[in-house]
Amino acid sequence: MQLVNQARRAIVKCALAAAAATATFANLPAQAAETPQYGGVLTAILHPEPPSLILALQQVAGTQMVGGKIFESLLTYSFDLKPLPSLAKSWEVSDDRLTYTFHLQPGVTWHDGKPFSSADVVFSYEKVLSKTPRTRGLMENVESLTAPDADTVVFKLKEPYAAFLYAFDIGGGAILPKHLYDVDTPIAQNPNNAHPIGTGPFKFKKWERGSYIELVKNENYWKPGRPYLDGITYRMIPDAASRRLAIEQGTVMQAWLHDLEPVDVPRVAKLPNLKHTNKGYEYWSTMQWIELNNTRPPFNDKRFRQALMYAINRQFIADKILFGQGVVASGPIHHNTRFYDANVKKYDYDPEKAVALLDEMGLKPNADGVRVSVSMIPTPYGEMHRRVAEYIKQNLSKVGIALNLESTDVGGWVSRVGNWDFDMAGNGVFQYADPAIGVARTYMGSNIRKGVMFSNTSQYNNPKVDELFDLAAKAGDDADRQKYYSEVQRILVEDVPLVWLIDTKYGTVLNKRVHGAITTALGAADTYSDAWLSKE
Repeated sequence: MQLVNQARRAIVKCALAAAAATATFANLPAQAAETPQYGGVLTAILHPEPPSLILALQQVAGTQMVGGKIFESLLTYSFDLKPLPSLAKSWEVSDDRLTYTFHLQPGVTWHDGKPFSSADVVFSYEKVLSKTPRTRGLMENVESLTAPDADTVVFKLKEPYAAFLYAFDIGGGAILPKHLYDVDTPIAQNPNNAHPIGTGPFKFKKWERGSYIELVKNENYWKPGRPYLDGITYRMIPDAASRRLAIEQGTVMQAWLHDLEPVDVPRVAKLPNLKHTNKGYEYWSTMQWIELNNTRPPFNDKRFRQALMYAINRQFIADKILFGQGVVASGPIHHNTRFYDANVKKYDYDPEKAVALLDEMGLKPNADGVRVSVSMIPTPYGEMHRRVAEYIKQNLSKVGIALNLESTDVGGWVSRVGNWDFDMAGNGVFQYADPAIGVARTYMGSNIRKGVMFSNTSQYNNPKVDELFDLAAKAGDDADRQKYYSEVQRILVEDVPLVWLIDTKYGTVLNKRVHGAITTALGAADTYSDAWLSKE
C-alpha cells in the first residue's frame, strides 16, 4: 500500500508539473516580444459596482474579479481544467479517494503582516465557506478537516466526491484571516469587510463608492518577484457608450464579460491598440437564464414553464442581441462543461405550442388578449440584459402573457431573488467546470435556502433529481457520471424549473500594453500576479 501511495503521489506531482508547464507555454506568445517589466497601474472597467469585496459574502462577477486579486484560494485551474497550485503548493489523494492532503506554500503572510497558516484554511472552510451556497454541499460531505501542522491541511470525506479538486477556486474557496474573523461578530458585520485583508498580490487601498476601487502592490507577496504591477484601479462607468470610449481611447485597459455591448465587440476587438481573447472562461462557462418562482401560480405548473420556453425566441437573442457571444442553451449544463448531453427535449420557438399549453391550463385571454400578468426583474448588468428583458416582454405578449419589468441595482436583485421575492428574474450563473459544483446547487431540493443567492432560488424540488446529482457526485467512473447526468438533464428539460436562454461565449478586451493577465481558466478573476505593462 505504501508503494501504491508513493506512486500516486509521484503521478500527482508529475501532473502538476505538466499542468504548470501548459499554463506557462499558453502565455509565451503574449510575452515573447518583451521581458516582463515592473511598474505601472492597470486600469479596468468594473460594471456594475459590486455590493462587497468579501467573497464569502458575495460571489457576483465583480466581487470575484476584484476580490481575486486580494484573496487567494488553495488552487487555480489551467485552460484545459487541470488543477494548479495557488496557496497549496502540492497535494495527494488517497487510494480510496477519501483523503486529500494539501501542502501549503511557505512564507505566506497576510496583508497586515500576520503569518498565514493551515489554521486560516480550517477556520475559513468550517466557519465561513461552509455557509455559502457553493461550498455548503462540499463541506456536508467532509467528515473531518484537520491541520496536522502549520503547513498541512487534510480533508477526510464521508464518501468519494468526484469533483472535489474542482472546488477550490477563488469564487468558492477564498481563504479569510482567522485572526480577524474568528470573533463573535457575524461575518456580514465584521468591520474588516470595509478594508479587506488577504494574501494576494494586491492590497486594498481605497473604495470611492460610485467612482473607483484602488488596489496597490503587495510588496511582501509570497511569489518571488511578483507582482509586476504597482497596482490596479477599477473604474465604475455606468454608461455603455462611455465604457466603449474608455477602452477605445485607452482611459481603461481592460473590459470583460458584459462591459461592452455585444454589437460593439467585433469592431472594438480589431482596433490596433486592443486585443481580444475568449480564453479565461473555461472554468466559468456562464449561462444566462430566467429564474422562475416555482411556488407561485402559474409557475407551479410545468405546462406554464414549458409554454415560456416555446414563447421566447432564444435564437433571436443569440443572433441579434448577443451578436454571437452565445448560443441557444439546450438545458441545465453549458455545452462547454463536462458531462453535457444534447440529447434532450427541444424547445424551438413555437408560439402556437405555447398557446396550446396555456389553453390546456385554462388560462384564457380576456377582452384585452391577456391571459395572465406576471413580473420580471432583469439581470442588473447593463443595457444588453435590459434589451433581452424587453424582447422577452414582446414575445410573451404575443401569447397573452403580460410582463411587467421591474428595475433594481445589484444589491436589490441579490436580496429579492435570494429571498424569493420575484415571479421571474434574470440571472447569469457560472458552471465551475463540473456539474457537481456549478449545476447541482441550482436544482437540488436540499439546497433551497431562503436568503442565499445562487442557491436553488427557484425552489424546484424533485427527489429523483437530488438522487441523480448525489449519485453522479460520488461515482468514480466518468461513464457512470455521464449516465446519471444525462438522465438528470432529460428530467430537468422536461420539468423546466427555469428558462435556459444562452450558453455564453464571453471574452476579455485588453489594451495591447497588457501582458500576462489571462493565464488560467479563471481569466480576469485570477490573481494577475504575472500581469505587466509594456511601454507606451
